[in-house]
Amino acid sequence: MAPTRFAWLSIAAAITTIALKLSAWVLTGSVGLLSDALESLVNLVAAIVALIALTVAARPADEDHAYGHSKAEYFSSATEGVLILVAALGIMVTAVERLIHPRPLERLGIGLAISVVATLVNLGVAVVLLRAGKRHHSITLEADAHHLMTDVFTTVGVLLGVGAVSVTQWHWLDPVVALAVGLWIVKTGVSLVARSLEGLLDTAIPREQRDKLVELLDSYRASGVRWHALGTRIAGARIFVTVHVLVPGDWSVQRGHDLCEEIESKIRHALGMATVLTHLEPVEDELSYRDIDLDRFTAPGSSSSRDP
Repeated sequence: MAPTRFAWLSIAAAITTIALKLSAWVLTGSVGLLSDALESLVNLVAAIVALIALTVAARPADEDHAYGHSKAEYFSSATEGVLILVAALGIMVTAVERLIHPRPLERLGIGLAISVVATLVNLGVAVVLLRAGKRHHSITLEADAHHLMTDVFTTVGVLLGVGAVSVTQWHWLDPVVALAVGLWIVKTGVSLVARSLEGLLDTAIPREQRDKLVELLDSYRASGVRWHALGTRIAGARIFVTVHVLVPGDWSVQRGHDLCEEIESKIRHALGMATVLTHLEPVEDELSYRDIDLDRFTAPGSSSSRDP
């Protein structure tokens, strides 16, 4: 099942929950339930943006984008984070106004029942998206799933607040809970934006994955093979790996090439969707160790470390 199909599922879930939660708000007049409905509206916009991003990210590499379009997913998650922050601001403004001018809630029973149904819809879709995100290595689907799970938690909070109002008749509890929901949503939005910006900065793979690569490369030491300048970065669902492989100088080009092909294949198997580039060098040549730095940029007019 293509990742875009899960985005369509998220869109359908958002439309369903918006209709349910708005109905609950109309019936009860609860600003807490209104805040919950507004977050679901953000879910819909975010799901549409996710669909666009996943469609772009699936495009193959071309002359203008030699490394593909996978980073488009980060624009989706960043947009979602910003939308969450905007929704949180609207929720808190509405809550403050209701706190100043409280009013009694009505028809709480049916309103709460409708919200419970909407929460169950979000919970089911969130579980599906989270599994799909991990399976397809998609930050967009994972972000959407975590957002829906946050929606579930905030809805539970709102339901508890509205339920407390029905028992205590303390009407100020409803906007206070809405404020708490707004603050929670701010935390989620900031986290998504930060994660997206981190992805755009070519963040390295997690430490545990890098340790696997080091163990894999070190397994060739018994054959006189060495390595250095291991570089990794994540771009959406794709992982990029570069490494310099140093072999005995008396090896044939074919033998060195076969070794690099084997190493690249094992790295791809270990990491999944990885693009691997190896650079072959003779282990005895001291010049092989002058390019150990990951960044070997040479300014115009200066001499390279390999120049005589």
